[in-house]
Amino acid sequence: MSYKSEPIAVTVERMNRQYFLPAIQREFVWKPEQIVQLFDSIMRGYPISSFLFWSLKPENKSKWQVYKFIDRAKQGGTHNELASTDGVDNLISVLDGQQRLTSLMIGLKGIYELKRKYARRDTVDTWTPHRLYIDLLADPQLDAQGSEAGTYFKIEFKSEEPKPSADHFWYRVGQILDLDSQQKLEDFLDTTIDALELDRQDRRVFARNLEKLYKAIHVDDVIAYYTEYDQDYDRVLDIFVRANDGGTKLSKSDLLLSMVTSKWAGMNARDEIFRFVDSLNTAHSRKNDFDKDFIMKSCLVLTDLPVVYKVQNFDNTNLELIRDQWESIKAAIRAGVSLINSFGIDRENLTSVNAMIPVIYYLYKNPGRTLLGSTPFDVRNSDRIRRWLIMALLKGAFGRAADGLLTGIRSRIHAIASPDADFPLEEVNAMIDTTGMKTAFDDSAIDDILSKTYQGKQTFLALSLLYDDATWTLSSFHQDHIFASNSFKDSDVFSVPLEWLVSKNRIGNLCLLKATENMGKQDMPVEEWLETRAQGFLKRHLIPEDRSLWALDQFPQFLEAREKLIRDRYKSLFAG
Repeated sequence: MSYKSEPIAVTVERMNRQYFLPAIQREFVWKPEQIVQLFDSIMRGYPISSFLFWSLKPENKSKWQVYKFIDRAKQGGTHNELASTDGVDNLISVLDGQQRLTSLMIGLKGIYELKRKYARRDTVDTWTPHRLYIDLLADPQLDAQGSEAGTYFKIEFKSEEPKPSADHFWYRVGQILDLDSQQKLEDFLDTTIDALELDRQDRRVFARNLEKLYKAIHVDDVIAYYTEYDQDYDRVLDIFVRANDGGTKLSKSDLLLSMVTSKWAGMNARDEIFRFVDSLNTAHSRKNDFDKDFIMKSCLVLTDLPVVYKVQNFDNTNLELIRDQWESIKAAIRAGVSLINSFGIDRENLTSVNAMIPVIYYLYKNPGRTLLGSTPFDVRNSDRIRRWLIMALLKGAFGRAADGLLTGIRSRIHAIASPDADFPLEEVNAMIDTTGMKTAFDDSAIDDILSKTYQGKQTFLALSLLYDDATWTLSSFHQDHIFASNSFKDSDVFSVPLEWLVSKNRIGNLCLLKATENMGKQDMPVEEWLETRAQGFLKRHLIPEDRSLWALDQFPQFLEAREKLIRDRYKSLFAG
């Protein structure tokens, strides 16, 4: 086995011209701090491990799809673009080293888009492009303990190029590519140092830092690589899996996706699956946050393949089965996402995507049904599924041994056979009970729910169970304090007990109101606000009818009375 090596500048120049990524590669996942660590290691002369390349013969390069390295990363993930290999001589596919090579590309030629703190994901100015800089006036130092675990050089991502000062000279790392000879380096140093009027010590630090960067990028053979020339794809896939066994682990879905990509004829499986994920997250009534892992897991469950991951289960026969059923799989997943969105469940409160796979499997076995209609069957089963799913999420039923639980639930749903059969609530719950996770809503379970507080991830789920007729997809609902939060302030005539300040955020003092209704309520006193409500409002929100409890000084009694109503509601929903 013979390795070759080359400088980073040579490698970066070949990326997206000769070096590409195979479809079996995962997306770029490194964070900005990992890129900084990589460049710091390179500057310090540390090895950054070897790389594994695959050289494709000209007659085979059109058989396999390859992708471009990204030069614009985005916090949360970025899709690679399919590459054209027309006119590419000696096509090299990178089997191991994508994260490091992409990091070099971003640090030297690209940007990293970072989300502004507290900004919403979907606003125009949420994402700010950052480029990599090094402070050439910063004297490299170890941390206070003398450990070399941290960064030695002062390297950071910045959204704007800082102006030079007496203490700092932030140099964009990518500019070193323009200094591609010793003469250009020396000319730059002479001109810049003279212009900055630096003292002797700062001149020495400035020059030493830039010379180290130049040497690391243009001179040292940092990129050591082995090239595989065998054209057998199965052999290469095996090499790929073994090479990616360290570092960022190759996930189950990564391997399955790689095999699907290599075996599905007539379809770009990678792009197809990524587009489908994007549509699930953006094209439904609520915003979702699914990923390819969820899709691949759903494929295994829906096609009755083993859910527990074993490489030998992904043979050609099984992969072809997934390919044949792909349109039906997509339809069932879409229907499942639309259904849970109609319950108000989305990226903000879906605490386990595995919990919705049984719902999707039930819809897969009932093709054409969405359960969004008004027939008795739709209404009945929509309600059964809503109650079951929220119960599973509140109790964390899929937090452990999820593969085995999905396999068992699948067998229970499969056993009902008839396409007109109701969602088998009792059978599914019995399966969950075998794991030791009790599905019954006993007093202890209800106590746990009642302790949930304002704006908690599961609080909306718990509150939504109090309502039968809310159309969650047509209106925006707020978690609202019945006794307004501002009511609990000390005054000249009333001192608020400490326990009230804790209890005010409990579910017993919360309800779900349409956004417009909540805005109108503001900090209105409870008795005044409730007097303005229409008939049936109290019953709908499970608010005690005893008006004496609506006064602020009766808050503990109000809380106790309302929690009893909520407790009775939960028991009636999950009776038996």
